[in-house]
Amino acid sequence: MCEIYVKADPILYECRSRSVRIHGVVTSIRLENLFWDVLADIAARDGMTVNQLIAKLYDEIVEARGEVPNLASFLRVSCMRYLTLVVGREDEARESSTPSLRSAPALRREVVALRP
Repeated sequence: MCEIYVKADPILYECRSRSVRIHGVVTSIRLENLFWDVLADIAARDGMTVNQLIAKLYDEIVEARGEVPNLASFLRVSCMRYLTLVVGREDEARESSTPSLRSAPALRREVVALRP
């Protein structure tokens, strides 16, 4: 099992900083390349640039929580939730006749919201 992870291309876990403008304020965000790739996938799926997606996510978390103590961590978790929901949707399609935790109503709404 470890070979799946150990043989990952090292470029995926190298960090890269990017400057992002959020409401006219430039901030630097440092993430591993894999997370930048996932953010690019999400942004493309939603017809946005990565900067637009980050600004939108920032606005949503500020509205929901009032602050963003660690934007980079929030973005990593957002990427993982996106990937978890995508995998869950694929698993659900394969196992549509087998009840699972993924069929819980709240998660089902999130999976449906991911569909284009």
